[in-house]
Amino acid sequence: MPAFNKGKIHLDLDDQGFMLDGDMWNDKVAAALAEDEGIEELTEDHWKIIDYLRDFQEEKGTAPMIRVLCKEMGFTLKYIYELFENGPAKGACRVAGLPRPDSCV
Repeated sequence: MPAFNKGKIHLDLDDQGFMLDGDMWNDKVAAALAEDEGIEELTEDHWKIIDYLRDFQEEKGTAPMIRVLCKEMGFTLKYIYELFENGPAKGACRVAGLPRPDSCV
């Protein structure tokens, strides 16, 4: 099982780099995972997406489809890729501490 270790943060990951225990997630974990994704600092727009993804996952039990995410956030897909180079599924969901989505986030 892969692991993520950065400073005092130690996480077990699945084979695709997503957290196995979402209860371990917090703002510091998000910042460490973001840095691992090549994001130096999480901006307000990063947090808007992260918070939306976490709320949607909690409410619906799954991640939103890309078009829903873009519509609700008011962001273009291009802009989301500028924020999360690895995209909404691999990048944003990973930083948000969510499991890898089954659908097209």
